[in-house]
Amino acid sequence: MRSKYLVKIVSSVVALVLVLLLWVLIVSEPDDGQVARSPLLGQPAPAIVTATIDDQPFDLQRRKGSWVVLNFFNSTCVPCINEHPLLVDFANREATNDNGAELYTVVNDDSDGSVRDFFSKNGGDWKKLRDENGAIAVALGVARVPETWVIDPNGLVRLRVTGELSAGLLEAQLDKLRDEFTS
Repeated sequence: MRSKYLVKIVSSVVALVLVLLLWVLIVSEPDDGQVARSPLLGQPAPAIVTATIDDQPFDLQRRKGSWVVLNFFNSTCVPCINEHPLLVDFANREATNDNGAELYTVVNDDSDGSVRDFFSKNGGDWKKLRDENGAIAVALGVARVPETWVIDPNGLVRLRVTGELSAGLLEAQLDKLRDEFTS
């Protein structure tokens, strides 16, 4: 008799916990792209010297004076594929802005050919940077792709977004940074 009573109590508690977990899942917002902390925020960006997949030299130091957005990408990464149309829209918007950011894709563990094919099919005419041996990812502390970084015109790291970008997130964050930069 006592064990039946105990089973009813335990079952009721488990049911209550499951209902609470379900409620939390229903009311929580998905984490499509999150502004994340990094010890690099506010610090000079690491030295990044590499080549594009078209064998053109790239030196981040030479980009001083411009807002730079680095988006870490792999052509087989589903979140990278999902966010790509947002990046195409972002690049088009920035191209019409007098103080527009320069967007660069940092290729993460992928072949030049696969990246070229992806961009040929899906658009995006910005430069794609090789990350030989993952040195750029290590220097910035990239956890996984996609990940997006913003460097200000003074060469300071200003923003890190982990995971897939959500619509308008990058534009809103960059506009906020530009306002702070000119204040």
